[in-house]
Formats: sequence, structure tokens, C-alpha cells
Amino acid sequence: MERLFCVMAFWHAAILVVSLVVIDPVAGFAATMPEMPESVPAEDYALYDLAVEDKFLTSGTKLVVIERMTARYLHPDEPHVPTVAWFAEQDLFDRRLPQDLIRDFVAKAQRSSRLETRFGFGVRYRFVSGEGVPDAETALLRIPVAQWVQEERGVPDIIDRLAFSRVGFTLRGDQALLYVANPRPDGTGAGFLLWFIRQHKGWRLYDTEVLWVSRPEEKGSGGRK
Repeated sequence: MERLFCVMAFWHAAILVVSLVVIDPVAGFAATMPEMPESVPAEDYALYDLAVEDKFLTSGTKLVVIERMTARYLHPDEPHVPTVAWFAEQDLFDRRLPQDLIRDFVAKAQRSSRLETRFGFGVRYRFVSGEGVPDAETALLRIPVAQWVQEERGVPDIIDRLAFSRVGFTLRGDQALLYVANPRPDGTGAGFLLWFIRQHKGWRLYDTEVLWVSRPEEKGSGGRK
């Protein structure tokens, strides 16, 4: 009897799927499509721009390479999404971060979001995904990032690359928290947690924590500072 029930349930589900496709092909197709990542909201980009300008740009910077999807992990060797408990165990910013700011940052780190062409830091930038394949939407030439660097060897400052998290905000919207990683092709790099304060109508970088540093003489991808 139990086996008969399972068989009937299977055929019921199969008939339902076929009916969706026949009666409404669009709906049936949409039901089988993987969920698309949401785009980063416009309000985050003011913080991204400020982070790039304050921490990375120089007068000679000509190109910034940016990971297309937002970062979820805060250390390259520890692929764990941050939690409120993790923050409680750390001594970040002398434990001065507001709890609602931490909660919002953690909630937004649970899934990656897609960055769009909304940056305004005044320098050319390219999106890449994973191993460095240029994103077709913004890349002028479909060539590897390494080749861009080789072709522009005369330029002293190509920032390759930056990875941003989503921006966490306090409930009042007067403070913000952002993680930025700068893993370079030669194995060096660092990861930063940036704390911003809103003043009047603009934002100011208030404090910085270095979460990890990878140096040329170190083996592997990152000693925690």
C-alpha cells in the first residue's frame, strides 16, 4: 500500500510539471530556472567609492579590477560566512561596533549579490569573475586580466583586484560597515574591515581593522594579522 502511494505521488508530481509547461511554458520554464543573484542597491556604491579613494587609489592608478560578485567570507583560508557570534569573539574596533550594524552586515553576507556599473571613483574599472575572466558587460576586450597587466606594464598602478562585501548599516542609517579584500596575482594582499560614519550629508571613513595580510615571504594565502 505504501509503495502504491509513493508511485501515485510521483506521477501526480510529474503530471503537474508537464501541465505547467503545456499550459504556461513561461511559468514552467521559470519554475526550473535557478534563482538569479540580486543586484547591489545603489546606496552601497557611495561607500565602495570612498573605500577605493581612501585606501587604494593613487595619482597614477589607471585601472581597477573588481570581483563581480560580492564577497561572503572575511578570510581567504577560512571559507565561513561571518556570524554575530563570530563578531562577539573578536576584538574588532575594541568591541565598539553597534549590534544592529553587526546584525545587518551578517544578514547581507549570507548570499552574494551582483555589482553593477555604478562606481564613481573616477578611474577605469573592469569586472571579473572567479579566475579572472573579464565580464562581457564591462570589458572592452575579452582577454585575461593578466594580459591587461602585461599590456600596460608602463602604468605603475593597476589595482588587481578588489572584492567587496555588501554594506551593513545601522537602523538609523548613520553608520556603515564594509569588508574589502585586495588579493593580488603574486599572492600578496590584505583584507580590511572599514567602519564609516555619516556626517551631515556625506560619509567619512572612521576606523579600519586589518583582518588578514599575505606577504611574499609567506607560503599560502594569508597569515592573520
